[in-house]
Amino acid sequence: MGEKIKIAVSPAIQIGGSLFTAEQLAKIGTVAGQDTKIEMTTFKQLYVEVPLEQHDAIKEELQRFGLEVYPAGFVTKSLIACNFCKGTEEAGLETARMVNQAIAGIETPTPIKIGYAGCALGTSEPLLKDIGIVKMRDSFDIYVGGEPKGLKAALAKQLVSGLSEVQLVPAIKKIIDFYKENAKGKEKFSKFVDRISLEQLKQIAG
Repeated sequence: MGEKIKIAVSPAIQIGGSLFTAEQLAKIGTVAGQDTKIEMTTFKQLYVEVPLEQHDAIKEELQRFGLEVYPAGFVTKSLIACNFCKGTEEAGLETARMVNQAIAGIETPTPIKIGYAGCALGTSEPLLKDIGIVKMRDSFDIYVGGEPKGLKAALAKQLVSGLSEVQLVPAIKKIIDFYKENAKGKEKFSKFVDRISLEQLKQIAG
């Protein structure tokens, strides 16, 4: 048996949320094979084991069916977005897609979940993510350090507010890069934020 590799498969970010179609699920099952186990993750991705030598061909095939394919494991996960109930423009659907394209699959010391909400209702629970983005009319706020699990569960804290769309991706990438460069081993992002302090991160994101 040849070497296998896990891939993370996500549906496109769209109105109504991150939804797989029946055709897409059938295609995943076909390319993976009937004996393959598919894992549902907490970041709205499916982990699928595929033969290493077929990785590129399978990735291209899944992408033709409107699916997004990223590395699995210690990387930034594809953006966990809201359902855009306020509409594509008001809730910033294209902005969310732009952010996802910029951040998904970056290698990090531990997996990072990034949430996006198109309004202050926050239905995608951005304050429970490592990094949360909330659209506030024509600008964006960034929150960091959310911890949804364990006895020390905590909400993310506001890092910066009033960012323009142009400023958003650079700020997020600066935070991720700083974490990659300064984390102690496999330090969780929430613990990293507590150790580094919001003040220092504000200087980085600014």
